[in-house]
Amino acid sequence: MKTKIILTLCVAVVAILLGIAMGSVYIPPFDILSIIGYNVFGINLPEHITDGRVAIVWNARLPRTLLAFFAGAALSVSGAVMQSVLRNPLASSYTLGVSSGASLGASLVIFLGVTLPILPMLTLPILGFVFGLGTILIVMAVARQLDIRMENHTIILTGMVLSLFINAITTLMFALFRENTQRMLFWQMGSFSMRDWHTVYILAPVALAGIFVISRFKWELDVMTFGEEQAQVVGVNIKSVKLILLILAAALTGSTIAFVGVIGFVDLVAPHVVRKIFGSAHKYTIPMSAVVGGTFMVIADIVARTVTAPVELPVGAVTAIIGAPFFAYIYFSKRKGRA
Repeated sequence: MKTKIILTLCVAVVAILLGIAMGSVYIPPFDILSIIGYNVFGINLPEHITDGRVAIVWNARLPRTLLAFFAGAALSVSGAVMQSVLRNPLASSYTLGVSSGASLGASLVIFLGVTLPILPMLTLPILGFVFGLGTILIVMAVARQLDIRMENHTIILTGMVLSLFINAITTLMFALFRENTQRMLFWQMGSFSMRDWHTVYILAPVALAGIFVISRFKWELDVMTFGEEQAQVVGVNIKSVKLILLILAAALTGSTIAFVGVIGFVDLVAPHVVRKIFGSAHKYTIPMSAVVGGTFMVIADIVARTVTAPVELPVGAVTAIIGAPFFAYIYFSKRKGRA
């Protein structure tokens, strides 16, 4: 197990270095480490490293790559929690309408020009986060009214219905306000372009704090995967734990897509890969989902900005190309196993 963990961490480091190195100007890994050492520890730079390269690494590629890693980590851990809590390999925050809610919040900003009186520059991420988290709270409240036991299928169906309703409202806004359609479409496909350290400073602590808190529930998650009745027998308060974990997972997803847009399938792919490699124990599943998901997102971002350079692809399109066949594989293999 230690060997697998070390190898995974090494792959993550290599992916991050490649994410910083690759672009219109290739920068060798040693130069990257020298620039990081110069900015963090004040170590003298080699003479061949120009101020332009320092600016490229420190002001553009490093924050973008770190943002991609933390976004992928947050989404992947969110997906791992959703799959375990709802005992559904296809469950995710998107299934419960978090992305739909965040898209509605973004639509209000982009189409209607809504701005907050305080911190107007953060109106889009704040409303995206609030609407995304608010959606899961509504789903849980409605599911509680429909089913006092809050069965998993009730929660999933409620989330799907609410998601369809919110998507209909967003589509209506597309039809009524066509002048900003392109901007909204680009946001819905996700991107890390034009992001700086300020975004990293906000998202990284939120992602790390959320992952840390969720990891404290590793025992409850292990027990819940065997069924709710078994969990209740050993003393797990199913309703409270389920509510807390779903809200934490939705908060991770909502805070991520609020800053970088809607990026799907990472939360589906990474947890399954982790369980195949490290098993189902959540003391490994949670942290390694963060590492694998972050690595996957960095690689997807590299592909998005290099394959068709100088034109940049939306990251969400790249993850969907990989994730959609994976989604189909999981779904049909599950049906085949039941048959």
